[in-house]
Amino acid sequence: MEFAKALKSPMTRHDGYQESSDAVVTWCVGHLVSMSYPDKYDPALKRWRLETLPFLPDQFLYEVIPAVKKQFQIVSGLLNRKDVDTIYVCTDSGREGEYIYRLVAAMAGVKGKAQKRVWIDSQTEEEILRGIREAKDLSAYDNLSASAYLRAKEDYLMGINFSRLLTLRYGDALSDCLGESRCVISVGRVMTCVLGMIVRREREIRSFEKTPFYRVIASLTPDRQDPSLTLDAEWRAAEGSRYFGSPVLYKENGFRLREDAQSFVDALQEGEGPWEMTVAKAEKKKEKKYPPLLYNLAELQNDASRMFHISPDQTLNIAQELYEKKLITYPRTDARVLSSAVAKEIDRNLKGLLRHPAAGPVAKQILDEGMYHGIGKTRYTNDKQITDHYALIPTGAGLGALSSLSKTAYGVYMTIVRRFLRIFYPPAQYRKISLTAVMQGESFFASLKILEEPGYLSVMPDREKGGRKEEGESADPRSGPDLNDPETARLMLEKLSTLRSGSRILCSGFSIREGKTSPPKHYNSGTMVLAMENAGQLIEDEELRAQIRGSGIGTSATRAEILKKLVTNKYIALNKKTQILTPTLMGELIYDVVDSSIRPLLNPDLTASWEKGLTYVAEGTLTSDEYMVKLRDFIIRRTDYVLRLRNQGSLSSRAAALKPFYSTGKGKQSRKTDSDLKE
Repeated sequence: MEFAKALKSPMTRHDGYQESSDAVVTWCVGHLVSMSYPDKYDPALKRWRLETLPFLPDQFLYEVIPAVKKQFQIVSGLLNRKDVDTIYVCTDSGREGEYIYRLVAAMAGVKGKAQKRVWIDSQTEEEILRGIREAKDLSAYDNLSASAYLRAKEDYLMGINFSRLLTLRYGDALSDCLGESRCVISVGRVMTCVLGMIVRREREIRSFEKTPFYRVIASLTPDRQDPSLTLDAEWRAAEGSRYFGSPVLYKENGFRLREDAQSFVDALQEGEGPWEMTVAKAEKKKEKKYPPLLYNLAELQNDASRMFHISPDQTLNIAQELYEKKLITYPRTDARVLSSAVAKEIDRNLKGLLRHPAAGPVAKQILDEGMYHGIGKTRYTNDKQITDHYALIPTGAGLGALSSLSKTAYGVYMTIVRRFLRIFYPPAQYRKISLTAVMQGESFFASLKILEEPGYLSVMPDREKGGRKEEGESADPRSGPDLNDPETARLMLEKLSTLRSGSRILCSGFSIREGKTSPPKHYNSGTMVLAMENAGQLIEDEELRAQIRGSGIGTSATRAEILKKLVTNKYIALNKKTQILTPTLMGELIYDVVDSSIRPLLNPDLTASWEKGLTYVAEGTLTSDEYMVKLRDFIIRRTDYVLRLRNQGSLSSRAAALKPFYSTGKGKQSRKTDSDLKE
């Protein structure tokens, strides 16, 4: 509809398309064509049998999706109309959008037409017209198309072969363990890897044992005239300490036993206090905190999960709605920076926001003071960090649609606007003092930091109703125990600023504080998306990690759907209130099945390296044939290995070990809480 409006030519509405005197506009509804299931190659393949594996066709078959057959016929007819000489391809500007059109064109048998690719970053009229005006020949995107076809073939072959293989090998054993009549083990290149990450984290938490430790804290008094003004300093067993390298310590700043901590305190408190310490080091410096980079989809999904308690799938749906209402740029982006071309014209986005009640005054200041000049020379602009699209930012258009947004959608929009406007402001500036005080050869460390210039933190600091504070936005920017009052903190900083190396400082007393080690945190839907995006960082092999730096698991367009599928399959559970992800009993058992049969599927290095291979194809440095040889070889080798295994019996013992951690009942496999387990 937006393309039809942008053409400025009176359109007549027809069934499935619109037409003017010189143009026709039609549409897909997601995918119109999909890959055929094995039984289309041979009816005998409908039945799952080990003898038919691996299934590796030389030529892949495709078919029109029955539910959208009518629209396909309409689109196909229009593409082949004799009076149509040029086709402008305006599907989503990304790998999946490319794939949608290429399948339709191939199935429709399009020949003898000029085909041009429209590549845009937002659906504003100006951007649509620019995209049409600058459209390149479709062949310029052939490598991207090849990458899209390979991604689909890879998911198809791994899913069909390994799902059938593991179901036939382990399905009966899994059914017996779960008390189900039948179990299908669904395997996916990306999905199974994500399941592995969630199960491993759950097991790390489950096996974690809290270790108590005891820290010794000195209360320092920098002002002899005001003993109530105190600062906590933590003892550490620095070199020269009587406890340096001692086995009685838990790390360098705590004792394993309270008795040892108490003995140490008793030794320090000789005579009556207060006691004097010597300042060994007094470091004064200013710190700057710059505005964070702009949003890509993964960062937005993470923040929305934390701020609004919504899933990545919900965030993507909201972002898509905002995009279609012209409020933001293309959401399925991995970049967190602007392109130099966009940076040169960023005042357009700012001018559009002038009409927004909350953002308008900020945008006006940026424009009036020329704060947007030079944004192209900052870290927020970098063409080398952009593949398909630049960062997700407000367009400045579509403000009339704001009234139609839900409360949460409006909150997400304002989060994007706030992040965007802040990049034009100076950094927040802090003043920090770090102090090392020594007594009886023992070192105590203290620090204090206060906010002097809020900089970008002052931009739209009020949180949206229903949301939580944005990262970097702090109601209390000071650090240091018991210094909650701004004036007290400032006075303390002034007193500490007078200290030099060799100065004397009073200590009014010592205390012992008990701490406990903390287990790793569960993934929530937001942190899981970020972990998927940065999967390369999880790889231990340094050479491989460097090779696939920047590659993740899945893509910005697919990660939310992968999590949703895992929840739908009941392999993981999503707490809608906290967005925390945990495995189900079925999910853990499937993890064990894969771990004992096709272990590489659980590891981020395999999945991320496949994704990097697809990137190489899109860049033209790897051919489709080379990629397919590696893919086919992997499937053949892994299938042969599993066919030789005879380890199904071990699943029952694993199930017996796991069941105490779950409340099981009819149709129920919920994870027990810590309190359940204690009971």
